[in-house]
Amino acid sequence: MNTWTFKSSRARRYHTAAIAYALLGYSAGWWLLFNGGWAGFIPGVLLLGHGMIIAAYLIHECAHNTIFKSNHHNSQLASLLAWVCGACYGTIKDIRTKHFRHHVENDDVVWFDYEAFFISHPLIYRITIFLEWFYIPAHDILMHTIMVFSGFIIPQRRYQWRRNLAVILVRGSLLVAIVYLSPAAFVGYALAYTMMIIVLRFVDGLEHDYPYHLNLFTDEVSEHKGDLLWEQEHTFSPILSWRYPFVNWLILNFGYHNAHHAKPTAPWFELPELHRQLFGDDPLTVIQLWPQLLMYHRYRTYRIFHDAPGLQSVTGAEFLKAAQSAKLTGGNAASFLTAF
Repeated sequence: MNTWTFKSSRARRYHTAAIAYALLGYSAGWWLLFNGGWAGFIPGVLLLGHGMIIAAYLIHECAHNTIFKSNHHNSQLASLLAWVCGACYGTIKDIRTKHFRHHVENDDVVWFDYEAFFISHPLIYRITIFLEWFYIPAHDILMHTIMVFSGFIIPQRRYQWRRNLAVILVRGSLLVAIVYLSPAAFVGYALAYTMMIIVLRFVDGLEHDYPYHLNLFTDEVSEHKGDLLWEQEHTFSPILSWRYPFVNWLILNFGYHNAHHAKPTAPWFELPELHRQLFGDDPLTVIQLWPQLLMYHRYRTYRIFHDAPGLQSVTGAEFLKAAQSAKLTGGNAASFLTAF
């Protein structure tokens, strides 16, 4: 199949709009950073950052093959968008494989044991906690740094080192050129990239109460594999707005996570209606924005180890009620872009 064919006419409209927004917002953001002066700096950062956010969520759509009929074309688009949001150091296959295991096994399947890393590197932990207190996503920066050098750090991906090095050289050269041409534009990009990883981790932090397991490169399979009832009991929907559903388009409806796990092949624009079909028109089926913001603020230095006293012992329906009352730490540094 050589033609890039969308799955439906409705998919063509919505996906084309999202792809165009991501690419045009990204391009306009760079233009403003280079040419907009100080008046264009903040709009440039916001456009650049949001363009990368939408690109990241479109990679998730591509991973589920919701955009084009051909899986190959979904992978090609995802590879392009990975350059936009800085996730191109590894492969789309890595992202897709890890994410599919998340869905099939109902588990957080990982390689990197970040809790053990922080225990064995207490100075790095203290620096991380200090920065996180100021809302600087140091934990995520660590994860994204590993992603940049994954071909050299992760033994099972050493075979990718040549590709990894080539991407580092290309992107590194571009960043050096940006610093030379406009240090302000580089600062703007750093802020936009930080904005992207903050949004991704904010949305992901309450979507499951799964613990993580170090079985990404092993034959171990989660005990909950295929248990659809358990999956829904331990999946949650932290949305941006129940009253104004269009606001959720800012993150391509990714907060409707119960609906997504119930039907992973449903594209982003169908998720709100699917949620209502499955769970009704009751706002108590979701976690609304205000408690999410409270939890993000209150427990910003606890989330690495989930160690806020008494706040991580509940699961399932209790977890949902506790989250709606802002009495959970939530997860940290979770992102489908960091495929390890």
